[in-house]
Amino acid sequence: MSGHSKWSKIKRKKGVNDSRRSKIWARLTREIMIAARDGGGETSMNPKLGLAVEKAKAENMPKDNIERAIKRGAGEIEGADYVEITYEGYGPHGIAFFVEVLTDNTNRSVADIRSMFSKSGGNLGTSGSVAFQFERKGVIDVKGDATEDDLFELVAEAGAENLEKDDDGFTITTEVESFGSVHAALEEAGIEMDDPSLVRIPTTTMILPIAHAEKVLRLVDALEEHPDVQAVFTTLELDEATISALA
Repeated sequence: MSGHSKWSKIKRKKGVNDSRRSKIWARLTREIMIAARDGGGETSMNPKLGLAVEKAKAENMPKDNIERAIKRGAGEIEGADYVEITYEGYGPHGIAFFVEVLTDNTNRSVADIRSMFSKSGGNLGTSGSVAFQFERKGVIDVKGDATEDDLFELVAEAGAENLEKDDDGFTITTEVESFGSVHAALEEAGIEMDDPSLVRIPTTTMILPIAHAEKVLRLVDALEEHPDVQAVFTTLELDEATISALA
C-alpha cells in the first residue's frame, strides 16, 4: 500500500495540464452531484458532500461550478442521472483491479472498461471476484508542523486506526466509520490535509519486475483517463527501486 500510495503522490506532484484538469473537474462534478443527491445540498449536514467540495476546491474548481453541481444533485436544476457502479477484474501479470465508476450510461462504461482490460492482456471479472482482496479504509495525508506525538493523540482520540510518518509528513488510516470524525478533528485543529479520501487497500500485494509493472500502470493510467472512472485500486506493490525507475 505504501509503495502504491507514494507513486500516487509523485504523480500528483507532477501537476496536470488543462486537458487533464478538465477531466478531474468532470469527475468531481459527478461526485458532488451524487453526494448532494444522497445526502442533501448542505455541506454542514452532509460529510460526503463536504469532502467532495473540499476536493474540488483543492483542484481549483470555480465556485460557480461547485454550486451548480450541488444544485443539480439536490434536484434544484435539471441534470443527468448518475449511478455508482464498481468493476472488478485481473490486469496484466495477475494483478487484481477494483474500479469505481460514476456514469449516466452503464452500457458504455462496461464496454469501454472491458475493452481496456482485454487490450492489456487482462480480463474483466464478475462482482466479488476480487473485492475480497481489498479493505475499505479512510486515508488522510497530513502536512504542516504538527509533531508526531501531538498528532497521534489527536487522531487516536478521534478514532484513527494508524499513523505513519513519511518524507512528506504523515499518513493517517481510519475505519470507514471513523473517517468523518478524524477528518473533522484535523480540520478543527487547523491541520492541513492532502487528498483525504475513502480508498480500497489491498490485503495482499505483488511486486513485479519493472517492465511488468509498467504494463500494469499503463492500464491504470488508461482507466483513470476514462471520464466515468472515479478511482482505480490494484494489488500491485511498488518498491523503492521500481518507483525510482518509473519516476
